[in-house]
Amino acid sequence: MLNIESNFLLFAVAAYGLAMVAGFLSLAIKRAEIDKSATLFLIVGLGLQTVSIGARIAASGRLPFANLYESMTSFAWGIALIILIVNYIYKIKAAGVVVVPIAFLAALYASTLNKAIEPLMPALQSNWLLAHVGVAIVAYGIFAFSFGTAILYLVKDRFKSKWLPAKDKLDELTYQLIAFAFPFMILVIVTGAIWAEQAWGTYWSWDPKETWSLITALIYLAYLHARLVMGWKGKIAAWFAVIGFLAVIFTYLGVNLMLSGLHSYAQ
Repeated sequence: MLNIESNFLLFAVAAYGLAMVAGFLSLAIKRAEIDKSATLFLIVGLGLQTVSIGARIAASGRLPFANLYESMTSFAWGIALIILIVNYIYKIKAAGVVVVPIAFLAALYASTLNKAIEPLMPALQSNWLLAHVGVAIVAYGIFAFSFGTAILYLVKDRFKSKWLPAKDKLDELTYQLIAFAFPFMILVIVTGAIWAEQAWGTYWSWDPKETWSLITALIYLAYLHARLVMGWKGKIAAWFAVIGFLAVIFTYLGVNLMLSGLHSYAQ
């Protein structure tokens, strides 16, 4: 099973890489067949990674959320799925071009990590694991796409690129994505707190992961407040969205690797 899992993950990394290259070429050349191939490569990559994750589940007898390797593969899979869903709904494939490299890098990094299947530590033996990690994948994946639309807005604003969607459309989509993802971010914190109480006897301990999750939520809350109450739009709102996703990345990965705490993979 591990050979199937590893091989299909590598195939998925290759497909994501091809999707990334084809996406950038489609922006530069504007050929319909290249654009379609970028989407096709992404679909193939998602399918291959689904097989890899399925093999992991079959071999371990549980969902793949227990360690850094499993977390990164789930993160990459979730981003790829959300790119396809959002592109299908909103038809802004240029934003997906910015986000596909995140899925590619996450899957590539996962392919270098230790894939040994280990028994779940007691704190992870909870039904709240699925709820907590599931809503996190949704929240982080949608925030990743909002990062993509915000980056495109800043590029459009700086270089007046005619091949990008209108700034108003990018600005509005960034807001819609963040507004949709924010409740899931709150659920990440709430489910994590309930899980922590079951595992460690306290809802909140100011662990670095908890603290940075709160900081990330407050950044996006500030974005929504500034947008709805103060009418902030455009460039400053786009930078808010970029900073918010950088906080997501640090909360998700940086805290685990760089800071000591209950969630630290470095321990």
